[in-house]
Amino acid sequence: MPAPPKRYKVGEIMRHTGLSRQTIHNYTMLGLIHPVERTEAGHRLYDEAVFDRIRKIEMLKIHRTLNEIREMLEEEDKQAGGGQSAAG
Repeated sequence: MPAPPKRYKVGEIMRHTGLSRQTIHNYTMLGLIHPVERTEAGHRLYDEAVFDRIRKIEMLKIHRTLNEIREMLEEEDKQAGGGQSAAG
């Protein structure tokens, strides 16, 4: 039986990416990243794909606003058949 997929709390994402808690929450509230589930205590949990998504956002921020990035990512998700879950 395969192991369940790893889920990451905000603090773990902060350590892996160097982003602040506020930036991660802003990205979530703007719809740039999406938690895949929540703990019983209400903590957001993200899957492994969040790291690629954050790298992409950080690269795009050089020449685009966060709203432009959100629109781009939404369009990419639509074309990919849904992309990230919006469980949060």
